[in-house]
Amino acid sequence: MKPIVLRKRYLFLMVLLGAVSCSGPDNKNSSEQAAESHRVETAFSEVRHVDQEMTLTGNVEAYEQNIISPSMQLRIDEILVEVGDPVRKGQLLVQMDPSQLVQTQVQLNHLEKEYARLDTLHKAGSVSQQQLDQMRTELDVTRSAFENLRENTRLVSPINGIVTTRNFENGDMYSMATGAGVLRVMQINPVQVDVHIPETFFPLVKTGMPVSMKLDVYPEEEFAGEVFLKHPTINPATRTFTVETRFTNQDQKIRPGMFGRVKIVFETVERVTVPDLAIQRQQGTNDRFVFVVEDGKAIRKVVKTGRRVDSFYEITDGLSADEEVVVAGHAGLLDQMNVEVVK
Repeated sequence: MKPIVLRKRYLFLMVLLGAVSCSGPDNKNSSEQAAESHRVETAFSEVRHVDQEMTLTGNVEAYEQNIISPSMQLRIDEILVEVGDPVRKGQLLVQMDPSQLVQTQVQLNHLEKEYARLDTLHKAGSVSQQQLDQMRTELDVTRSAFENLRENTRLVSPINGIVTTRNFENGDMYSMATGAGVLRVMQINPVQVDVHIPETFFPLVKTGMPVSMKLDVYPEEEFAGEVFLKHPTINPATRTFTVETRFTNQDQKIRPGMFGRVKIVFETVERVTVPDLAIQRQQGTNDRFVFVVEDGKAIRKVVKTGRRVDSFYEITDGLSADEEVVVAGHAGLLDQMNVEVVK
């Protein structure tokens, strides 16, 4: 019977040693694990002056453009400019065939002499008033035709600009039925860009407001301009209104048809801002939140963000100035979790 008692004592000793080994100093209970701190880096929210701005796109247009063509069918005698040539206001651009003008001028000179003769006879009582009036009417009609032909025979530029299109050659017969002018002249200093702004900004846009523009062809340059005209009505389909912006173009680097990005600063306001690293997004939604450190704990706060400015976001709701927000260490961080701020 003694060997049996020894075996039981041996088994009891083995169980006891196993229990002691399982409860060694390297194992911690759940309450100790909960007391551990999550290591994070933080920054403080602060109030900044933030420009309330918007960037809008549009195509560069000539400030003014004119189609150079006669108002009647005439043969083109000579086109005096080429595409790309700069022109001045009043400069002769196209000389049309002057034969009709010459014929009309001869007829006009004859009628002026005839009218003067009849007027003398009328004063002497040899010609009736009716005959004089008929001659006066014929003279006026011929003089009007002459002036019209003179304007349509010498085609001059009504603006300072540049020739952008040429549709005919010397000797061609011009006809209005073609639907195209002989030349097109554009004034490109200044140039214009029309943009369409949401109606909520209507009260903030004023004539003369400064604007700036960037072009894809000159990515490193910014061109200064201003609001030239604000259209007074809202488009009910798009809920936008049109604003015409104007830019000086002394060196003529900006050309019609270029794609422009126009930036308008509506006003400057004070906003609470936080580093962009502090903003977190709730998966599956557009909700954004930050973790604020209070009394050693991470408090989750839902915020509304505005524009991103450099490396900061403006906060429109949900956060005050001088709050300590987490900017690093978000992985595994939960609401009400103890945190240790790493400087």
